[in-house]
Amino acid sequence: MNFSIDQRLAAESFPLGELSLCEVLLYDDSRFPWLVLVPQKAGLVEIIDLSDQERTALMDDITDASRALKEVTNCHKLNVAALGNQVRQLHIHVIARFENDPAWAGPVWGKGTRVPYEEKAHDKLMKKLKAALNLG
Repeated sequence: MNFSIDQRLAAESFPLGELSLCEVLLYDDSRFPWLVLVPQKAGLVEIIDLSDQERTALMDDITDASRALKEVTNCHKLNVAALGNQVRQLHIHVIARFENDPAWAGPVWGKGTRVPYEEKAHDKLMKKLKAALNLG
């Protein structure tokens, strides 16, 4: 089985690049700066499906993504979650939250409708995130 990103994740996000274990995606919802990390190993559903070494690499990737998102957005809080109720493929959400965002102080899921990025805003954010993540 070869690694590929679930079609639902790919359809709603933009690829940023690769960290030590994970493919990094920018979720296409301008209401919340939101990264999705997908470990590049086929058949994963849960974090416990990773080896000890892979779990360490995942935590390093989560840390790097969190720091980059905080640096780029100056957010008030970061939310990190691995839900997988709609997409079974193991993926981790790293979401920048602001006290004035439309879902504060609750979770982002089920709050309103996704608002895709305008091209100029998307390009600017992608460039800043790639630089902060050293993705070139």
